Amino acid sequence: MPAVDSNGTSIYYEVHGSGSPILFVHGSGGHHAGWWQQVAALRDEHTVVTLDLRGFGNSDADETYDSRSFPDDVVAVIEDADLRDAVLLGQSIGAAAALKAALRVPERIRGVILAHSLGGIDDPEITPLVKADRAEAEKLPVIDRLLTREFRENEAAKAFLFTQMGTFNKARMQDLRNLSSDGPSVADVTAAGFGIAFLAAEKDAVLSPATVVKAHELVAGSLLEIVPGAPHAMYWERPDLFNASVKKLVAELRGN
Repeated sequence: MPAVDSNGTSIYYEVHGSGSPILFVHGSGGHHAGWWQQVAALRDEHTVVTLDLRGFGNSDADETYDSRSFPDDVVAVIEDADLRDAVLLGQSIGAAAALKAALRVPERIRGVILAHSLGGIDDPEITPLVKADRAEAEKLPVIDRLLTREFRENEAAKAFLFTQMGTFNKARMQDLRNLSSDGPSVADVTAAGFGIAFLAAEKDAVLSPATVVKAHELVAGSLLEIVPGAPHAMYWERPDLFNASVKKLVAELRGN
């Protein structure tokens, strides 16, 4: 599988299937393999690209753990794979990297799906809401923020594998710096020329649906999908619902 240089750091990525491209950007506990349930579901209709941000999975670490470098990693993959008219999907902290990357190469982007995140959009009406949601989330054990208790009890093997995925990463959430730095404004996003979709979950303990709704209202023309009964790590716990929502949003972003 290919790797590309991003400012001196080797970034690993994979390409599966064929069709209009979707690039997945993982969150803090993930890497390219975390999207196994999405690749299998989407590769017959789309070119599915997965990557490892620096410090994660098979990519090298630059040991600064500065998340301001993540968009460079995404852009490097977009350009190396020569993706055009692509939809980027970022999950959790990966959404900020995806959105900032799209803003750097808008001519290659059809749209961005912000999954369980506002993509770092900085606005006086929503930034305090995000901070308040995060403060509530930090009162919970990490696993309770991500997966429901029912899933962990009924799907113990998959829940255990979820926790093991992070052991392949060099970077940990507590190592990452500047996660909230240099966020684009609502005006930046609406003027970018590509579509924005918010994908939220009813049981997300990290980012409340109410906060996502407010962001959707501020970003003119944006799409919104709130999935009932799903948690922050919906892509893992409820891939059926997640994949169906992704297909729907991609179609809408493409005007189908």
